[in-house]
Parts: sequence; structure tokens; C-alpha cells
Amino acid sequence: MNNKTITIIILAILLALTINYIIIDKYGDKKLQEGRNEGYKQTILQIINQAVTCQQVPLQVGNHTINLIAVDCLGNTKWIRK
Repeated sequence: MNNKTITIIILAILLALTINYIIIDKYGDKKLQEGRNEGYKQTILQIINQAVTCQQVPLQVGNHTINLIAVDCLGNTKWIRK
């Protein structure tokens, strides 16, 4: 084999490896994003399921905390503080 053939083979191998790396990288990013989205959905469903029972749901972000209550529960006088 001459140098030109060897160079073409090496470049073809490098191109194949590069394409495989890009495909695997993009596939991994897609799976990671799908996992995040599913986690967000599950978290929101848990908050909703707890809030509709007229129980306070504490939500904390950093140093800030709020207590969430479903609006439908506000008409119930047992939740009004005196």
C-alpha cells in the first residue's frame, strides 16, 4: 500500500469514529433531557396530588419557602386562621 491509500484509510476511520461520537453524544443529551422532563412531570404531579387534599405543601427554593394550598380548599373555613 502506498501513503495515499493509508492516509485515506486513516481518515475514513477517524471520520467514522467522529460520526459515532457525535451520534452517541446527541443521543445521550436527548435521553438526559427526556429524564429531566419526566422528573419535572412527576414532581408537579406529586405537588398537585398533595395540594388537592387541602394540605399545605411547602415549596422551597434556596432560602425562600412558601406554603401552597389548592384554591378550592380556601372556601373551607377549617383552613382560615383566627
